[in-house]
Amino acid sequence: MVFDTKIVLVIRDDIELWQKLNVTAFLTSGVTGACQNILGAEYMDADNTLYHSLVVQPMIIMSASRETLHRTRQRATNRGVKMAVYIEDMFSTNHDDANRQAVMQYTGDMLPLVGLALRAERKTMDKITKGLKLHD
Repeated sequence: MVFDTKIVLVIRDDIELWQKLNVTAFLTSGVTGACQNILGAEYMDADNTLYHSLVVQPMIIMSASRETLHRTRQRATNRGVKMAVYIEDMFSTNHDDANRQAVMQYTGDMLPLVGLALRAERKTMDKITKGLKLHD
């Protein structure tokens, strides 16, 4: 199935594995929270146990250097694409309010980014993510 949009998570390539997994989980929640129409129906097994819904379309996970991550953020901003962000400071916070305060202390160009999540039209996303590589 071909979708009109793409969901892409871009994770910085120089962070620890546990950080990459943490960032991926949080950024995924940002996309699904903003785009609730991308959730499918609940799952059910043969025992009639219900499970949470999942996103109906694939998510592409890419990696980028610190500089490339900033360039990607700028490309998205220039095209009016809203995104979820995760910054270095958020590894040492322990609640949502502290995360928002951490982000608020920086201008967009100065954010110590470790990850972005975006959902946009396919052609727009291709322009935003041009040159990025799939995550290993």
